[in-house]
Amino acid sequence: METWPADGVPEQPVRWLVATARRKLIDTIRRDQNLRRKLPLLATVHDQPVREPAGLLDYDDRLRLIFTCCHPALAMPARVALTLRMVGGLTTTEIANAFLVPEATMAARLTRAKKKITAASIAYRVPADDELPERLTGVLTVLYLIFNEGYAPTAGPAAVRPELIDPAIDLGRVLVALLPDEAEVAGLLALMLLTDARRDARLDPAGRLVLLPDQDRTRWDRTKITEGLALLDRLAAWPAAQAPGRYVLQAAIAGVHASAPTAEQTDWPAVVAGYDRLYRRWPSPIVALNRAVALSHTAGPGVALELIEELAAEPELSRYHYLPAARADLLRQLGRVDEARAAYADALRLGPSDPERAFLESRLSSL
Repeated sequence: METWPADGVPEQPVRWLVATARRKLIDTIRRDQNLRRKLPLLATVHDQPVREPAGLLDYDDRLRLIFTCCHPALAMPARVALTLRMVGGLTTTEIANAFLVPEATMAARLTRAKKKITAASIAYRVPADDELPERLTGVLTVLYLIFNEGYAPTAGPAAVRPELIDPAIDLGRVLVALLPDEAEVAGLLALMLLTDARRDARLDPAGRLVLLPDQDRTRWDRTKITEGLALLDRLAAWPAAQAPGRYVLQAAIAGVHASAPTAEQTDWPAVVAGYDRLYRRWPSPIVALNRAVALSHTAGPGVALELIEELAAEPELSRYHYLPAARADLLRQLGRVDEARAAYADALRLGPSDPERAFLESRLSSL
């Protein structure tokens, strides 16, 4: 009411309102944190009882729900899956894809978690501030998986789902303001910002998917890149004794890509080294697959293909269409056309999203 009559209605009114509200929220959090530190001094001077300020989670209904649902009585996979289903709004199929398990397996896991809540009479209440650390890992995983499903939908017609990406980033910003001393919180926000900065460049004018090396980097969101790199700079100044976690390490890799003026100027040895560190911290077959793809830029497609052939035996990757897609691309680079065709067909059989299907079909038809 104050700004728009003078400056005009912004091009994206909803984003303007969300950004303004976020800034107001963070200012409120900082004021209340200062008040929390100064209230005991006032109580001492005036000898009057002082009401304890509200808990940190009182600032955001969504975070309160997520922290409440990530109950430590449940095993980590179960609490994350249940929170994604009940609060994150993801379907059982999407959650199963996030965990690389069949849908029936995930449905059974969710049912067991609900039965345990009932049988053990687990009380769902908003955790106090001192209970947040034991739930934080689950909460960060929930935000990470919601963001991933938004940035690379597992199925359907959309190449991107802003209705999942934007809330995840908003909650990441609020968490950083609430928990400024948690490195993984800042790392996750940096990772989401640096990844989402490429959103507008992921599709060409015809709506076709564009891979990272081929993207028009002038369309990358420089504001998000600046914010993400600033978070990484802040994390780099933290004590060396504090080993970086998986989100900080992933953000550092994303930072290498974001800092490269062109695809040809990407520091691929740094990317490979980043995946080496990440794999030691988080030995996931997906990390190994990403490392193999990065290694193709330094050691050649043949070396990378050997690693991917070994990963094909990993049960977790048996339903992961990015593995045969990566294998097909390496075979294409090596001129092994018939094998590349078969690998592209394998990737298509695993049910990618519609934009990814169109991309794979175009690659297949070009052989």
